[in-house]
Amino acid sequence: MNQLKDSLEGTLHFDDLHKAIYATDASVYRTLPLAVAFPKDVEDLKILIEFASKNNVSLIPRTAGTSLAGQCVGDGIVVDTSKHFTKILAFDELHGTVKVQPGVIRDELNEFLKPFGYFFGPNTSTSNRCMIGGMVGNNSSGTTSIKYGVTRDKVISLKTVLSDGSEATFESLSKLEFNQKCIGSDLENMVYRTLRDELSIKQVQDEIHKEFPKPEIHRRNTGYAVDALLKFESFGGGEDRINVAQLLAGSEGTLAFSTEIELKLDKLPPEHSCMVAAHFSSIEESMEAVVTAMKYGLYTCELMDKTILDCTKNNREQQKNRFFVDGDPEAILMLELRSDNPDEIETSAKNMIAELQSEDYGYAFPILRGSEINQALTLRSAGLGLLGNMVGDAKAVACIEDTAVVLEDLPAYISEFTRMMEEFNQKAVYYAHAGAGEIHLRPILNLKKQEDVKLFREITHKTAQLVKKYGGSFSGEHGDGIVRAEFIPLMIGEKNYDLLKKIKQVFDPQNIFNPGKIIDAIAMDTQLRHEIDRNEPEIETLQNFEDSEGILRLSEKCNGSGDCRSTISNGVMCPSYRATKDEKDSTRARANGLREFLTNSTQTNRFNHQELYEVFDLCLSCKACASECPSNVDVASLKAEFLHQYYTENGIPFRTKVFAESSKWNKLGSKFPGLTNTVLNTSLVKSVMGISTKRSVPKLASETFTSWKSKQKEFFENEDYVGELYLFVDEFSEYYDADIAQDAYVLLKRLGYKVNLVDSKESGRAFYSKGLLNEAKEIANANVEVYKDKVSEQIPLVGIEPSAIVMFKDEYARLADDLDAAKKVAENSLTFDEFISKEYKKGKIKASSFTKKSKQLKIHGHCQQKSLTGTHPTFEMLNIPENYNATVMITGCCGMAGSFGYEKEHYEISMKIGENSLFPKVRAAESDTIIVAAGTSCRHQIKDGTSRKAFHPITVLRNALGV
Repeated sequence: MNQLKDSLEGTLHFDDLHKAIYATDASVYRTLPLAVAFPKDVEDLKILIEFASKNNVSLIPRTAGTSLAGQCVGDGIVVDTSKHFTKILAFDELHGTVKVQPGVIRDELNEFLKPFGYFFGPNTSTSNRCMIGGMVGNNSSGTTSIKYGVTRDKVISLKTVLSDGSEATFESLSKLEFNQKCIGSDLENMVYRTLRDELSIKQVQDEIHKEFPKPEIHRRNTGYAVDALLKFESFGGGEDRINVAQLLAGSEGTLAFSTEIELKLDKLPPEHSCMVAAHFSSIEESMEAVVTAMKYGLYTCELMDKTILDCTKNNREQQKNRFFVDGDPEAILMLELRSDNPDEIETSAKNMIAELQSEDYGYAFPILRGSEINQALTLRSAGLGLLGNMVGDAKAVACIEDTAVVLEDLPAYISEFTRMMEEFNQKAVYYAHAGAGEIHLRPILNLKKQEDVKLFREITHKTAQLVKKYGGSFSGEHGDGIVRAEFIPLMIGEKNYDLLKKIKQVFDPQNIFNPGKIIDAIAMDTQLRHEIDRNEPEIETLQNFEDSEGILRLSEKCNGSGDCRSTISNGVMCPSYRATKDEKDSTRARANGLREFLTNSTQTNRFNHQELYEVFDLCLSCKACASECPSNVDVASLKAEFLHQYYTENGIPFRTKVFAESSKWNKLGSKFPGLTNTVLNTSLVKSVMGISTKRSVPKLASETFTSWKSKQKEFFENEDYVGELYLFVDEFSEYYDADIAQDAYVLLKRLGYKVNLVDSKESGRAFYSKGLLNEAKEIANANVEVYKDKVSEQIPLVGIEPSAIVMFKDEYARLADDLDAAKKVAENSLTFDEFISKEYKKGKIKASSFTKKSKQLKIHGHCQQKSLTGTHPTFEMLNIPENYNATVMITGCCGMAGSFGYEKEHYEISMKIGENSLFPKVRAAESDTIIVAAGTSCRHQIKDGTSRKAFHPITVLRNALGV
């Protein structure tokens, strides 16, 4: 392995950490690979292929790793092309084609194409992180296939490396060109010759027509697409050209390794759209309605059932997207219409509703427009991940979720399927692509238990038989992988399966490309993520993880959907992955790594692994995963617990202890702030402390808030309060941002509020983020005790620094001994902008209290605040002055994250994260535009990264007071 590693331009990893995080994809399977390779170029691929051939080792191609059927799982070398094969190689605007490497992200490609009026049509729910190579491997389709077809329809050519290391390009050929390809002794010639010899036989053609899925089903991906080649005139069809790339599309990397992919593009969709969200009282009724709705030339036709809808009720990110849900429907069909003529789609929508009502289908038909459509589609596309948010070991299992039938057969098929599931005592989950005849169907199973593993097989087998009865495709868009490959002989017949084996043999005689998938399949009930009937490890934790039935099950909630790998979404997750593009630095890797070691460690303390320290190292504890991850896997809490447990065995590093105890040192330093600030900003002290010498250390205030407050006369006291609150002056606002705390106090008093101040302890944020949980717990208990009988809905606790008040709102519920009291405090704790926004809506705060001057403001939201409350309260607060124009910048994490960005080994990546979205937008703002950021870390990062001063929203509103 070391020799192979040294021969590659890219990298090869065979450490326990990389093997652990690449042992799974988004399926139910787990196999530790031999190694993980990140090839840098085609020559690296050839070296890997040569090594695999000589050493009887397999190669498992992988891009985003979001496969649901186990395609990316194997015991060989996982070859991850997502890091280096990411170039858009050529674009032909005249002919509407593009050539890309396999690691190009689908949505990033479309961002590139948009200015030219083109896009790549197939649109999966993972489109903001899935890659073109994976889409070709799976023959992906997604929501728009009823309008734009599937990936196979778009592939013009594939440049590949074959199993002998030779290169071959598969593209459209005339009959003469095809026959010429059959001549010669190269592997490519042998491939063409085998295809010609086999597919020219009339009996072979007849067998394919007889046994393969009905040709009307455009989502068909069972086995190799030999049926697509029968369109060629030499094989009994009517077309004069043949393209073997169609065979490779959907082959799951078992035949060749694609290095360049040429695609046919579509013109951008019509500008105008509307969506009818038809509500139904039963699944059966919705299925019957699909046939009627599809007569109206729909752009998308998607289904959500009650199970999916119920999952969205408790998802922070998705709650706001439920605005159109009327009552408690068993199913909603999202029927989208598009046209260049807005009147035309309005008429079509009304006519469609009228016809559905005349046939007594549905009970509510809200029409969505504009951004509302994206909200509804976001709700639907979150479905896969949301299913992973079920608490406990029973999950909605992907095994029969990929079946497709002819549209006219859909009602009868689903009806029969439902009866079958009732016989298994199952209420399945139904969602997705109704208009394409494909409903994602999932049983709820606990694959840790033998009886449910048995059901896993029985349900899959019975469903395969049912799909075969209707001439459907068992694999519509998610592929065969491990879960369905063993049923291919049933689905296409033994004779056709023998043909597929011959094709695999000629392409890959040594079986090095992704073995066990499609041909000679691995048994679908083996190599599962969990050991069957194991005694679950008892993991003692300081934090309370009862809401997930323990820390192990919280880590297991990560189902691999890979939302954390998105690089162009409007969210925050995952800052470190966006900077490094390395799976190791993703939220998914942290959850997978923790699960792997907690489950399989032989250590007394299962957390005591350097590999886990490495995988958590670049986690910024932004908490974006707690809301943006559909499964709500809060990795910040996992990191805090890990560090706590790890330090019990390995001791607390000096720098960690100093940063965690910053309040103690700040209290001491505030006695001589000038001297302290001078000393801390010397290169010598920074070097000793492990702080980057490129970083400016924030300066202590010349006077603490407490000192300032003691000198104030209550000249604006009155008895006629408009409201009352407790103001939490946190450890950051006390020592560093005392002027902001002063502004908060003055602002609230001027607005007529009774402001109570309690000499309570710090929030504990520094201790928590550094993993010193005993100290954080002590502070949590003390603060809960102080405030539990003081705060209420009428008298809330209001915080200045978001990360500090978030401790009250979130982490205390995991730390405090009195859980009920902690929850009460959490429910009545507000960020400052939340409080002002609420009071403004109640009419207690008037715009007339503020200046009428005009100002432009750009808001950067604090990550943890975004996760828990969003930035809308800040937006509302700063738009109270009638001529203030405040807008929220779509920015990710600033990259500072408390002490993270100060630490010398993290400085460069901290700044890279800032450059990802925040710094360019701050620099682009006009010089007279006020930059607003509530987080103290955010403001310092903006200063160091752009030389612009950012202001707390409190200061902005304080300065806007008319008095």
